[in-house]
Amino acid sequence: MDVKDCFYLGLVVKPFSYKGELVLFFDVDEPQEYSELDGVYIEISNRLILYPIEALRLNGNRAVVRFENMNEEDSLKLITKKLFLPLDLLPKLDGNKFYFHEVIGFKIIDEEKGDIGIINSIVEYPAQPLFSIAFKEKEILMPVVDQIIQKVDREAKIIYIKAPEGLIDLYLS
Repeated sequence: MDVKDCFYLGLVVKPFSYKGELVLFFDVDEPQEYSELDGVYIEISNRLILYPIEALRLNGNRAVVRFENMNEEDSLKLITKKLFLPLDLLPKLDGNKFYFHEVIGFKIIDEEKGDIGIINSIVEYPAQPLFSIAFKEKEILMPVVDQIIQKVDREAKIIYIKAPEGLIDLYLS
């Protein structure tokens, strides 16, 4: 399994007991969607290794997990490691909700300026993520917030927005 075929689920935070159990942090909006996992991929030395789950108890965004055939010593080696799952396990979203990876390549159409380009990437800043939009050899950064996004048309691969007044002009002048 390659990282490009997976999504980031979270990470191994700390040991939970002397039985080799670990605390996982799920960096997702709906952690209950992952309450019955059979296993997770853990990134070790730039490779994803599947760890089957023997038991998992979810509490908010944290879970206590016991991996199959895992002793305490081996479990401690997993602390701070990243967790991944295959993309096909992502819950389907509809309406104006989307996963960042799925909108790369979508066209952005502003209510006032029209077609302003294609999403190259999502820049994730602590305050808020930004669309990086390629427009006539320039880059436009647009906040990814509900107040701006008017409609997501997955079939046509278009996101309709209403940019804050003057924001697009800053990049075009």
